[in-house]
Amino acid sequence: MTSSNHKSTETLAKKIQFAVIGGGVIGGGWVARFLLMGSDVKIFDPDPEAPRKIDEVLSNARRSLPALYEHALPPEGSLSFVNSISEAVDGSDWVSECVPEQLKLKHSVMAEIQSHCPKSAIITSSTSGFKPSELQQGSDNPEQIIVAHPFNPVYLLPLVELVGNITTVDRAKAMLTSLGMFPLHVRKEIDAHIADRLLEAVWREGLWLINDDIATTQEIDDAIRFGFGLRWAQMGMFETYRVAGGEAGMAHFIAQFGPCLEWPWTKLMDVPELTDELIDKVAGQSDEQSGHYSIRELERLRDDNLISIMRGLKTQNWGAGELLNQFDKGLHKPLLDKNQSNTSLITVKRVIPADWTDYNQHMNESRYGQVFSDAADTVMIRVGADEDYIASGLSYFTVDCHIKYIEECKAGDDIYVASRISLAEGKKLKLAHQMCNVDGRVLAEADQLLVHVDLQARKSCMPSEEVLQRINKLAKQYGNSAGEIK
Repeated sequence: MTSSNHKSTETLAKKIQFAVIGGGVIGGGWVARFLLMGSDVKIFDPDPEAPRKIDEVLSNARRSLPALYEHALPPEGSLSFVNSISEAVDGSDWVSECVPEQLKLKHSVMAEIQSHCPKSAIITSSTSGFKPSELQQGSDNPEQIIVAHPFNPVYLLPLVELVGNITTVDRAKAMLTSLGMFPLHVRKEIDAHIADRLLEAVWREGLWLINDDIATTQEIDDAIRFGFGLRWAQMGMFETYRVAGGEAGMAHFIAQFGPCLEWPWTKLMDVPELTDELIDKVAGQSDEQSGHYSIRELERLRDDNLISIMRGLKTQNWGAGELLNQFDKGLHKPLLDKNQSNTSLITVKRVIPADWTDYNQHMNESRYGQVFSDAADTVMIRVGADEDYIASGLSYFTVDCHIKYIEECKAGDDIYVASRISLAEGKKLKLAHQMCNVDGRVLAEADQLLVHVDLQARKSCMPSEEVLQRINKLAKQYGNSAGEIK
C-alpha cells in the first residue's frame, strides 16, 4: 500500500470554471475530465476540426469514466467553443495550456492568457518537458504559472504532476482532488518531472535492445505487460523491491542487487555511488513508506492487487488477461467431460477472489448470482447449447432465479457447485444448484428456471432434437439430488 497525500474527494462549494487552450490529445482529455465531473468548460483552438475531435474524445469518455465508480457522476457541465484566448480565459478559475511543445509559442500564449484572465486564476501547462521557471520567463506574475502534467487518457488516469509555486500548487491540489485525480507535488523542478524521466530510461533502453537486435517491440512490450508492468501498476518500484528484499526489507535488497549497478547490463551507466549514506537514506525512506506493514501483509496486499488487476484484464481479453482466459479453458475442461464420474454434476470449482468481497468482508450477494450463472453455463455446454449453438441463433435465457444464502463465503474460500436438472419439459429447463465448501457444507442454494429462445425472433421456441436428447440423458444421470462432491 503506497502512502500519499491524497485526501478524500470533497465537492467544492464553488463550481469551478475551466478554460482549455489547445484541443489536441491532452487538451481534449482535460475537457472531458472537467466536463464529466460537472464543471463548465470554455475551449479555444484555431483548428476548424477541433469540435469534431473533442466530440470524439467526449464520446469515449462518457462511455468509460462513469464505469470507474459505483455511483452516478454529477450532472455534466456545459462546453463552449470560443474564438479567442481572451474569451476562453475571461472569468476562469483554472486555465490549461495544451499547445505544442515549443517554448516561444508557450511564452506567447502565456502572455495572452495572463493579460485577460483573473489574477486569482491558476494557469497550468500540460508540458512534459519544460520547467515552470522556463515557462515563467518574462511574466509579471510568475507564481500564477505552474506545471500540471497529466497522463493520457486524462479522463481516466488519475496522476497529475504539479511543479511550481507551493501556494498555487496547494490550490491546484484541492481542485484536482475534487475531480477524482491524484495530484503529485514534484518537490523541485527538473527536466521531464518524475514519471517521464522513469519512462525515458525504459524507452532509451528499449531502443538499444531493438538497435542491437536483442528484442523486437513485441517482445519488449510482452516483457513489460506480462511481468514487472503488472507489479508496478499497483505497488510502484520501491515498494515492489522492498517485498523482494524479504523480511530484511529494502536494505537487504540493495545489498543483494546493488552491485549490479556497476555491471554493464544497460546503456545507462551514469549512476550514483552506492555509499552507506545513500543506502541508509533509501532504506529509511522505504521504512517510512511501508515499514508499518509486515512483509507478509505487503505480500497479501500485492497478491490481492495483482489478482484484481489481472481479473480486470480478463474482461477485455487483453495482455495478461488473454493468457488467463486461454488457461481457464483448460481448467474448465474437466467439468465438461462427459465421463465425469461424480454422482453429482459438478458445474463450478473455484477460489473466491478478493474483489468479490464487500465492506462486510464476505462475498457480495451479487457474486452468488454469478457463481450460479457460471454453473448454468457449464450445464449449457454439456447439453450442446454452446457457442456454436448460440451462433446458430438458439439459446437459453434465465427467466427466474431464487437464491438462498445459508453461510458466509470469504476471499480465498474453495467452493464448488453441484447441480441437477429438476425439470426438463419442452422449452423449460429448471436447475437446482448447491454451492458448497470443500468439506461439502452447503453455503447457498439456487433454483433457476431457463426458457429456450430463438435469438432472431427473441421469443421462446423448442430446443433442437440433439439438445433435448442430451438434456434428458443428463436429467436421468443427475436428476435426483445434488449430493456431495466425490
